[in-house]
Amino acid sequence: MNEALLRSLTPSVLGILVRRGADFAAAEDAVQDALVEAVRVWPAEQPRDPKGWLVTVAWRKFLDATRADAARRRREDLVDEEPAPGPAPAVDDTLQLYFLCAHPSLTPSSAVALTLRAVGGLTTRQIAQAYLVPEATMAQRISRAKRTVSGVGVSPAHAKPRAGGRFDQPGDVATVLRVLYLVFNEGYSGDVDLAAEAIRLTRQLAAAIDHPEVAGLLALMLLHHARRAARTAPDGSLVPLAEQDRGRWDTELIAEGVQVLQAALARDRLGEFQAQAAIAALHADAPTAEETDWVQIVEWYDELARLTDSPVVRLNRAVAVGEADGPRAGLAALATLDASLPRHTAVAAYLHERDGDLATAARLYAEAAQKAPNLAERNHLTRQAARLNADRRH
Repeated sequence: MNEALLRSLTPSVLGILVRRGADFAAAEDAVQDALVEAVRVWPAEQPRDPKGWLVTVAWRKFLDATRADAARRRREDLVDEEPAPGPAPAVDDTLQLYFLCAHPSLTPSSAVALTLRAVGGLTTRQIAQAYLVPEATMAQRISRAKRTVSGVGVSPAHAKPRAGGRFDQPGDVATVLRVLYLVFNEGYSGDVDLAAEAIRLTRQLAAAIDHPEVAGLLALMLLHHARRAARTAPDGSLVPLAEQDRGRWDTELIAEGVQVLQAALARDRLGEFQAQAAIAALHADAPTAEETDWVQIVEWYDELARLTDSPVVRLNRAVAVGEADGPRAGLAALATLDASLPRHTAVAAYLHERDGDLATAARLYAEAAQKAPNLAERNHLTRQAARLNADRRH
């Protein structure tokens, strides 16, 4: 049973049903029923045209449900005009589905869940496991999201960018990319590797749309994913970037990420994902932590801050300034930011340690550990505080 094939066909089959006139929620249910049928039938005999088979079965499932629905009188035209079985049309509606799943009225968590279900082809159980919530909870979240977008519809024509890079669809390209980046940042849990899934979906989007920020996001994902194996020690503890074994970085992913980024930057339409990818590329390019081009990284953070005006970006810039111009320059940059920012205390601890003020650094590491958003980060910061306290006693 080729699960990867089924997942790759899911969005195009769903798009065909929606383009034929099925509302999104009913179409998505029908496609899921067809996938279940494929799992049952295909191991014995896989059809010559898997996509055509899925379209035919899903459309019949939709019609069966429509006939049984109390609202069938409003859908009589769809019921009476069942297309004849045959090869599936060549039009790929995947791009429209990306934008539909990024509907502006959806919460980020609902948009992510709907994208994983409708475009990624994951089951509700898989998505629930990945987000560590009960399956019933995720089912309700997906159901509400489907109801929200059901009345929107999908244009049969391929999306065309409007001025400013937006699209004539419910969501815009920036929203789609943020949804995919949220998926990527969830990493790995359960039996679905969400980082790998996000890369797969972003590759799919990049193949469907010629947009430098889509390429920028793909490059950023590839460059970050290349360092994945070195990010944790055998005991599961976090390994900071400066201490990672760069021999464990995936050089093929780095090379691909840099190539994708260079092509995007050549378009001269800089966006925040391209700027983030440029920073990641500079880290990947350094043979050792000591050889990192921090001056250029600060320049890219300046560009990123100009694009986003994000306090988190300015926080990361303070770290880069501390590396490029010395810890006191970094602390001066940090002093201009709100101390309640996430990781502000951890950054202050690091810069004070670099400046030789170990007592202050140890105290701040301990404070930062109390504020850490997850156990791995909390343990790492606690170990940093303990290390400095032990050094001070000797």
